[in-house]
Amino acid sequence: MNGDLLPACHKIIEPFIHRTPVLTSRLINKITGAEVFFKCENFQRMGAYKMRGATHALLKLSDAERSKGVVTHSSGNFAQALALAAQSMGVKAHIVMPTSAPEVKKKGVLEYGGIIYECEPTLEARNATAQEIQQKTGAAFLHPSNDPDVILGQGTAAYELLQDYPKLDFIFVPVGGGGLIAGSALAASYLGNTCKVIGTEPFEVDDAYRSLKSGKIETNRTTNTIADGLKTQLGSNTLPVILEHVEKIIRVEEQEIIDAMRLIWERMKIVVEASSAVALAGLFRERSAFRGKQLGVIISGGNVDLSNLPF
Repeated sequence: MNGDLLPACHKIIEPFIHRTPVLTSRLINKITGAEVFFKCENFQRMGAYKMRGATHALLKLSDAERSKGVVTHSSGNFAQALALAAQSMGVKAHIVMPTSAPEVKKKGVLEYGGIIYECEPTLEARNATAQEIQQKTGAAFLHPSNDPDVILGQGTAAYELLQDYPKLDFIFVPVGGGGLIAGSALAASYLGNTCKVIGTEPFEVDDAYRSLKSGKIETNRTTNTIADGLKTQLGSNTLPVILEHVEKIIRVEEQEIIDAMRLIWERMKIVVEASSAVALAGLFRERSAFRGKQLGVIISGGNVDLSNLPF
C-alpha cells in the first residue's frame, strides 16, 4: 500500500463525496505563531471524513459481493458513512455499534437505512458480533480503519489539502484506529515533499503513542475519554504505515480537548466533535515547536450530541 494509489482512489470516489473547504483563523494563527489551515471534514457528507473510506471500499467490492451486503463495527462515524454509501449504491448495510455509542450517531445510521446490532462496548464484542452477522448473511466485512481500501479513501482528505496548500510543513491528525493518519501519511509521502504528519490522541487512550515507541500494536486498559471516535486501537495495516511515515504523536488531556473544541465553536463558528478538537489541542500543547510554520489540521468530523456538550 502506497501513496501512488491515491490519484486513482480520489478519482473514483469524487462523484460521491464533497471536496470540503479549508478555513483559517487569525486568532489561532496568533496563538500558535503559525499559519494554520483547517481541512473541514465536518462539512463532508454524513459529517465526517469516514465517507471517503467507506465509499472507496464499497466501490472496490465486486457486484457479487455488494449484492450480499456489507457489515462493519463502529462507534459512530464509519457506521454512518457505510450506511450512507451503501444506501447510495443500493447495498444492505449491517452495522454493529457499542451500547455506549452516541445517540446522534445511531440516529444517523438509521436515517441512512443501516441495520443496527448493539453489543457490549469492547473491541472483542464488536468483532464477535460482526463475525456472527457475516457468517449468517454472507455480507462482506469492511473494517472501519484497517481495511487497505478504507485507508486509501481516508487519505484523500490530506491529498486534497496538499493539492490546495502544497507548502505545508506538518499536518495534524487525530488518531483512533489509524485509518486517517495512515492515509494522511501516505498522501504526505506522495504529495508533500518535506511535509510530515503529526498524530494527536488523548492520554486516556494513548495506544498509538505507545505503539509508535514499541513498534507493535498496544492496547488500552480504559477508554475514559470524551473523544468517542478515538476509543479503538491500531491495526495490522495502519501500524506499519505509521511506523514508517509518522513523525510523532502528541498526547493531550481531556480539558485541553474541551478547551480546543470550545474555541473552534466560539471563534471559527463551526460545529466539530471532540475527536476533531484533539488535533488542535495537540498543536496548542506543543505550539512553540511549530512557530513560523505552515500547518494543516484535519477537522475529522462534526457529529455532536447537542444535548450532551462538554461546555
